[in-house]
Amino acid sequence: MTEQSDENYLTTAEVAHRLQVKPETIYAYVSRGLLTSVRARGRRGSLFAAADVERLAGRSIEHSGVVERIESKLTLLQDDELYYRGHSVRDLATERTVEDVAHLLWTGELTAQQRFFVQRDSVLLARSAMEVVPDTARLTDQLRVAVAVLGAADPLRFDLSPESVTAAAGTLIRTLISALPGPTAPAADTLGATLWPKLSSQPPRPELLDAVLILLADHGLAVSTVAARVAASARANLYAVVSAGLGALDGQYHGAAPTLAYEFLQRAQKDPLGTLSDQLRSGEPVPGFGHRIYQHHDPRAEVLLGLLGDHPIVETVTTIAERRRAFPNSDLAVAALMHACDFRPDAGDALFALARMIGWTAHALEEYAAPALRFRAMGIYTGQTN
Repeated sequence: MTEQSDENYLTTAEVAHRLQVKPETIYAYVSRGLLTSVRARGRRGSLFAAADVERLAGRSIEHSGVVERIESKLTLLQDDELYYRGHSVRDLATERTVEDVAHLLWTGELTAQQRFFVQRDSVLLARSAMEVVPDTARLTDQLRVAVAVLGAADPLRFDLSPESVTAAAGTLIRTLISALPGPTAPAADTLGATLWPKLSSQPPRPELLDAVLILLADHGLAVSTVAARVAASARANLYAVVSAGLGALDGQYHGAAPTLAYEFLQRAQKDPLGTLSDQLRSGEPVPGFGHRIYQHHDPRAEVLLGLLGDHPIVETVTTIAERRRAFPNSDLAVAALMHACDFRPDAGDALFALARMIGWTAHALEEYAAPALRFRAMGIYTGQTN
């Protein structure tokens, strides 16, 4: 420890106040090499260079269990609207293809794109992996297994260059959709057209599924996206990043939301107000209404419900929303789509997962361009000591 004058230096107390941590945490930062302490001339205690403290304050480190200051150029949630790189998601969902929007999130350029490429051998491999899981498994379970197998089979998965990652991501998404149980559509079809016969036997409306994949592609730092970014920060390959996102998505408070909304709407179709009354009496939240971020409406839900037109399920949603005095969110809108088009009951979770792979890839690309291993939680030991 060297001696310094206290000009442009901060005391331990001042550093703790600046970083909003306890003094004990400051010494933990020193032991980890995040800060360097110096001796003050003629006084007791340590000093820390103000420039180093400010540099640490701007990094993405974890305090009290919350990851702070993750900067991103991808998604803006502002005034109850959603934007991808400055473009309204309302316009993107109705005017652009899924590939166009994926390219926008991945590169920042909004230009017309070709369909994602897929190889027959990869589809067969993914399908064989999906067939291993029990018949009772959900579509998301099949996706999770297939991602792991496809990753293991890709010898170039450790190439983290943007060009390689984006190519692999597009291929992965289309391969997973093509490998799902059900008829396989021509490669020239949109992703929505390829996915439709996997979920429903009704006359296809692929524009609905294309819109869902766009609307749910990203939503800022949701828990699954943070998981994906942490994996990417460790320089995990794309398949591992997607697997990390799928793992977090499997939690009951995240990816399961569309299924809960679907089950609620299933009961509500016959008696909307009676079902609402029963739900309120149970003390459980009413699935599919309100949002932590949006205050008055969810733009994703408005687009999807608008595309359904005057279908009776929309009237059911409207009736409940008016009596509930709350707006429907995207989970309820996806559930309404599932009922309107007679989708299989586990379709909602799978749609969410497939769409969010686009966003996870975009966030991984940002992390690959940032310093590695920049997420390091500060653990505070609370167990027994000798």
